[in-house]
Amino acid sequence: MSDYRIQGATGEWEVVIGLEVHAQISTQAKLFSGAATAFGAEPNTQVSLVDAAMPGMLPVPNMECIRQAVRTGLAINAQINKWSRFDRKNYFYADLPQGYQISQLYHPIVGEGAIEVQLDDKNPESTKTIGIERIHVEQDAGKLMHDQHPTMSYVDLNRSGVALMEIVSRPDMRSPAEAGAYLSKLRTILRYVGSCDGNMDQGSMRADVNVSVRKPGEPFGTRTETKNVNSVRFVMAVVEQEAKRQVAVLEDGGKIVQETRLYDPDRNETRSMRSKEDAHDYRYFPDPDLLPVELDDAFLEECRASLPELPDAKRHRYESVLGLSAYNAGVLTAEVETSRWFEALLAESAAKQGKPESEVAKQAANWLTSELFGALNKLGKGLAESPVSPEAGGELLALVGKGTISGSAAKQVLEKMLETGDAPGVIVEREGLTQTSDTGAIEAAVDAVLAANADKVEQYKGGKEALFGFFVGQTMKAMQGKGNPGLVNEVLKAKLG
Repeated sequence: MSDYRIQGATGEWEVVIGLEVHAQISTQAKLFSGAATAFGAEPNTQVSLVDAAMPGMLPVPNMECIRQAVRTGLAINAQINKWSRFDRKNYFYADLPQGYQISQLYHPIVGEGAIEVQLDDKNPESTKTIGIERIHVEQDAGKLMHDQHPTMSYVDLNRSGVALMEIVSRPDMRSPAEAGAYLSKLRTILRYVGSCDGNMDQGSMRADVNVSVRKPGEPFGTRTETKNVNSVRFVMAVVEQEAKRQVAVLEDGGKIVQETRLYDPDRNETRSMRSKEDAHDYRYFPDPDLLPVELDDAFLEECRASLPELPDAKRHRYESVLGLSAYNAGVLTAEVETSRWFEALLAESAAKQGKPESEVAKQAANWLTSELFGALNKLGKGLAESPVSPEAGGELLALVGKGTISGSAAKQVLEKMLETGDAPGVIVEREGLTQTSDTGAIEAAVDAVLAANADKVEQYKGGKEALFGFFVGQTMKAMQGKGNPGLVNEVLKAKLG
């Protein structure tokens, strides 16, 4: 149970949240036409006669859209409906040439499923299951452009007919953090599956946020729906601001109206858009131009077999097989690109060291999540823009693993790799960073350090064991950081024993 509450004048209020997420299906063509779907094209350059609703044009379903919806349903362990049907949702708007949207109200292609979310990255026990009510496939509408002319709005139909999955959650969330975790996890799953690119800034994934408030234990209150919210942070802000607004209205003696609202991120507030319509306002009926969609077992099995290892399974494998911490496993599986990069790094590092992946996984995970992520963050770059490839990273880790360079030297090498793009072996050779594993040279350096610090040697032998680190530091300093730390420790222990 979430302990998130809105503190009002009359006591505590609980927030109830459901999300309707519109995810653009990753296909080259639209749902019922062959027009392209590329982002950023010139207005009205990706519009077929079907999209423009010219007389006599008939829709033909794009089966890849159906396939991707089914794969998404399987990824969240949802019921797949072998028989589904398209309906017409009738309304009139300038960006909807047909005068109706083709959707699936009564018989969606995907039924009930669930997503498990983790609310605290560092606590694997902080999980909650959020129910999914349905996933249906529908057309997107076009786009009105209000900033192109002083007195008129222009219409861009490039998005008209683009295939969407509408993923409808149960009202199971009770805090902004839960809503944010759910949306992030859903986006991760879609990107792993490959059914949606999840680029919220480009509009290919957006959320309608349903919020109501109630006193704990009471029935659900009247909800509002804030439309087209396009980031996880904004979804969390909508929940918080809309809940506070509703509490203020109710405590002032008012009533919440079921309505559609818009979020203004500049003012961090929601504004009323229109009263909320019910299904009967849209006069839904089966689309007479489209046959029902009937799926057979062979198709479903092909969809299931095509799924990759999903984030929860991958995270579990990283922990149980590779021995990674829950936190590192969570970080490395949060984005599909990160997990692919890590696995390429791991394979390269293991191959170059001649060891199984489980033996070098912790080293690789720690280096990627701390050293490389930290360095890229300073440069303002993401992993996709990294000048260091997984292969180069694997070579660097192998140099450390084999004792060719020290951990501190590896940091210097990484800096040079980011600056120059050179291979780590080339940099080590050029900069003279190879560490000394010659026991004779190390023993000579240790003898000199102990002779110069005879008083501290007596203190150490008298029980002040913390001085051991001092001797290690002095020896490494004398060897200009090139002594093999493991051998330095061994020699010092022998000399001081």
